[in-house]
Parts: sequence; structure tokens; C-alpha cells
Amino acid sequence: MPATTSSGGWIDASEFRPFPWSKTKDAADNVWLRHSATLPAFMMWRQYFSVMDIIANVSEARLFSVLDTAVDGIVVIDADGAILMYNAACERLFGYTAAEAYGKNVKMLMPPQYADHHDTYISNFHRTGVRKIIGIGREVLGQHKDGSIFPIELSVGETETSTGRQFIGIMRDLRPRYANQRRLDDLQTQLVQMARLSALDEMGATLAHELNQPLTAILLYLQVVERKLEALEAGDSSAQIVHKARHEAERASAIIRRLRQFVERGETTRSVQDLTTIVEDAVELASIGAKNKGVIVVNEMEDDPSLLIHADAVQIQQIVVNLVRNAIDATCTAEGKEVHVRAWRENGDAYVRTIDDGTGIDPMVKDTLFKAFQTTKKDGLGIGLAISQSIAQSHSGEIIAKNRKGRTGAEFTLRLPVAKPEIA
Repeated sequence: MPATTSSGGWIDASEFRPFPWSKTKDAADNVWLRHSATLPAFMMWRQYFSVMDIIANVSEARLFSVLDTAVDGIVVIDADGAILMYNAACERLFGYTAAEAYGKNVKMLMPPQYADHHDTYISNFHRTGVRKIIGIGREVLGQHKDGSIFPIELSVGETETSTGRQFIGIMRDLRPRYANQRRLDDLQTQLVQMARLSALDEMGATLAHELNQPLTAILLYLQVVERKLEALEAGDSSAQIVHKARHEAERASAIIRRLRQFVERGETTRSVQDLTTIVEDAVELASIGAKNKGVIVVNEMEDDPSLLIHADAVQIQQIVVNLVRNAIDATCTAEGKEVHVRAWRENGDAYVRTIDDGTGIDPMVKDTLFKAFQTTKKDGLGIGLAISQSIAQSHSGEIIAKNRKGRTGAEFTLRLPVAKPEIA
């Protein structure tokens, strides 16, 4: 119900609008004097400001709660660069507590090459109004309390307040991003090296097989010559030369035989590995550039602690990277633009499957899909699937390829045995 004055007139509701807090008392007094308000009217007026004060306190509590739970560091400074607000993320980022930072110049968070010029930047902005960083995110360097320097992404905004101009800085630690990028680069380098080694393995097996035949023939011929010389009772020097030649041929044959056995066994460093981690790393690596092709890679991996395999992690990553990249290439020209990757365990085996929206497997190449130098790509070498199948088989597994049922696209499934309990 509206309040009334002692003379019976209504107090205009517009007079209850919020006032700047510095003028609150004056405004209340003006209303009191203007209307000669009764005590109930005055108490009603004061109650209004009590409610507003509570709302302000609640809003302030919410604000500080949001700021302290923010992942990124948030700093508010005044026009002179003094720190007015410094959230919990900043404490973790720079090592200074809020008590240590309040009132200090924000230069304390910068390395010398930035700190030495920061005051000049602020004064130039006040003088010219030209914005060089405000409203623009950029990468800069921050300095920890211990003196270490690290990269951060900085966004700066400004606002006018009743106490003057203030600047808000939001800072994100770039170290995790760079560490992740370095990890991906290392993985890519390892996978490229693994692909080269795998190709050399295939070539080595072929060369060992091809060279073994002529070496065997050379040994047979030398043995015949040796017998002929013995029958003819030729000089010792001739027999010794032939004997040495046969010995070297036998040694070369033994070297090639061992090389062939090593390549065919595929002996590498193997240990118990988490298949989920391997696949997630491989998918992240293989997905680089997928968006540029308009393809979305959907990772349907779930954290399953039972997906443990006894394998060489880099080799298994190479298989998954190859399958995912093939799926992306097949999907980029199709109507559907999604590639799905998932893994699960079934009957003592672990499975990884890629599903694409491409045109599917051509029946003409289905039987030769895993043979070397068989490809349907214009710029493909035709060794990726062959190497991948070879690696899978060396791990007592296999890759199974088939077209999707009821729609276009293909499914490639990698099967690997789960690590035995005594190994795991």
C-alpha cells in the first residue's frame, strides 16, 4: 500500500527509485523534509534502503564467489595500475596471495621487458585514448613469484566507475596448451618414424626372401667347385680361395636369415598398456585438420579400466591413426560428415572400431585391401593398411573391414587380445 504524508498526499513512487549510495542519506532527508513524513512513512523509507543494502551484499558475495571459482586469473586495476581485485586463480598462477597483491602495481606480475614500459603504456592511453591491447586478446609473458616466466593469454577491458576508470585483465595459462602441443608433436614424430620402420620391415622381409635364393644357389655352385678341385687335386691356394668364398656366402646367408626372422617376428618393446589412453591420443593426433575438411570426429571412448593390452603403444597408435585418417579421407567428400571411434571389451578381446560416412569399400578391392601397394587414393602409397594389419597380426590380433549395413560407409575393427592377468 502506498505511503502517505501527514497532509494526506501520496509519496511519488518515483522517489523510491535507487539512489547512488553516496547520496542515499541526502535523498532520504529530502523526502522526509519535503513531505513532513510521519514516523511510519520514514521507517518505510529506511526499510527500503535496508533491503537494497542486503541485495547489494548478496550481489557482492555472488560476484566474489564467481571470481574465486573462475578457472582463469582475473585482475582489476585502477587508472594508476594498482591492483584492486585479485582472484584465487591468480594466486595459483603467480604465487602471490591476494593480501600480497592488493594495492601493489600490476607490474609485479610481469617480467622486466613488460614491467619497464607498463606505466608508459597506461599514461599514453590516458593522454591519447588510443587502444593497443584493450579489447584485443594477445599472448604475453607473466612472471611467477619465484621468478619463473611463463606464457599467458591476456584479454583487457575497461570500465568507468564512480571512483574512476578501471581495467579488467583476464589471464589464461598457456603452459598446458603448449605442453599438449609438444606431446602431440612428439607423438607425430614417433609415429612417422614408426611408419618408416614398418615400411622398412616390409621391405626387409621381401629383400631377405629375394636375396636368400641367389645366395643359396651361390653356395651350391661353390660346393660343386670345391668338390671338383678336390677331385682334380688342384693346388691348395685354389681350394682355399673357394673354401673362403663358400664360408663368406654362408655367413651372408645366416645374416639374412636372422634379419628375416627378426622382421617376421616383429619383436619390439611391449608392456601392459591402457588401450583407452592409446586410442584417445591417436584420435587427437589423427583429427588434426579434420575440421578444415568439414569432418567431425566423434570420440565415443569410455573410461574402462579393463581395456588393458600387452603391446607396443606406438605401434597400436599407428594403427588407430591410420584407420581414423582413412575414415576422414573417405568422409570428406560424402554427404555425411562424421567419423565415430569407440572401443570395448568382449570375450577376452579388446576392440577398436572406426565408422565413417564415406562411400564404403569397393567390392573390387575388398580381397586385396590389406595387401601392400593396393590403394584407391590418388596420392596413396597403398602400404598403410598393409603395415597396420601386419602390426595387428604381430600382436596376435587382426583388422576386420566391412561395409555398414543399411547405409553407406565402412567399418574397420581392430581386435587385440586383452592382457593376461599374470602379465597385467
